[in-house]
Amino acid sequence: MTGTILLGLGAFLASAVEAVEALTIVLGVGVVRGWRSTLIGVGAALLVLALTIAVLGPALGRIPIDGLRLVVGALLLVFGLQWLRKAILRASGYKALHDEDEAFREERERAALAGAEERGGLDWYSFTVAFKGVLLEGLEVVFIVIAFGAAQGRFDVAIAGAALAVVLVAVVGVLVRKPLERVPENTIKFTVGVMLTSFGCFWAAEGAGVAWPEDELSLLGVVAFVLALSYGLVRLLRRQRVAALTAGAGA
Repeated sequence: MTGTILLGLGAFLASAVEAVEALTIVLGVGVVRGWRSTLIGVGAALLVLALTIAVLGPALGRIPIDGLRLVVGALLLVFGLQWLRKAILRASGYKALHDEDEAFREERERAALAGAEERGGLDWYSFTVAFKGVLLEGLEVVFIVIAFGAAQGRFDVAIAGAALAVVLVAVVGVLVRKPLERVPENTIKFTVGVMLTSFGCFWAAEGAGVAWPEDELSLLGVVAFVLALSYGLVRLLRRQRVAALTAGAGA
């Protein structure tokens, strides 16, 4: 039960982050150049993503579970550490916080400056940008859904968590017609990085033959360890940054 809850929460949070970023791209193009071609691009990308899940999901389900968990765990570990590294650097001040409102303004400016090119009744700039944005952000969601679902044997939970996040972000985006800049995206990314890294460690070790004490309950200990280590790194880097700024100001 513990692993299932964390799986659903991880899929939800990771998908929410990617959905917010995709929404920003779609809104930036749609409000400037119109919605018809933009939404067609979104629909085409969602179709490609659905086909990807339909093809890869059953194929992974035929791989022996231990080997699958080792591979998926290693991939999640790499993927999670990338998210966690960026989140730690942002939290410590070494990297600028991601600003969806600024990204929205930049997308609008690019859409306004792009020339008009219509073929077959479509604005190909709007279609291409929306398709590419949703597809690229969506592929990360697909990877997480397939990895979580295959390794834990619970595609239903992973898909439900991801679908809930996407629908929630889409509904809110349609209602407010603006980027969700108040969503604590950087905090969510930090949390997702911790969870992906923890799942990666847990499943890779299981695939290699490690028997965790109390089975899935040990996952809570792994999460707590990764979270404490990450928080410690944030504090250490903050002190180093403050010391460097102080030394620079006194020179």
